[in-house]
Amino acid sequence: MRYLLLTYYTKPSGQIDEAMTVSRNLKTRDHQTCSVILDFKQLKVIKASMGGVTVPRDFDRIVQYYHQHYASTIDRLFAENGYEIVKPEPEAADEKQDNTN
Repeated sequence: MRYLLLTYYTKPSGQIDEAMTVSRNLKTRDHQTCSVILDFKQLKVIKASMGGVTVPRDFDRIVQYYHQHYASTIDRLFAENGYEIVKPEPEAADEKQDNTN
């Protein structure tokens, strides 16, 4: 898979729902209906708009936000497109343990 697609729907009650899918290819329908389209092969934002308002197309910032909600899917997209995820080591926890001993 190459693309992360997010679509926001407004229910008649006014509640906003989010639908997330992944895809190998983009269709014309995706460009018309999706709110956010991220390309994990070229690491770029294809589309980013919320309620008709265009948001800054900062790939890292958008991925960081959605990673909180879709971590396993985003990690898989990076891996499938040849990118390795390097997670920072928990330094603060190690320092506290060293100081208490």
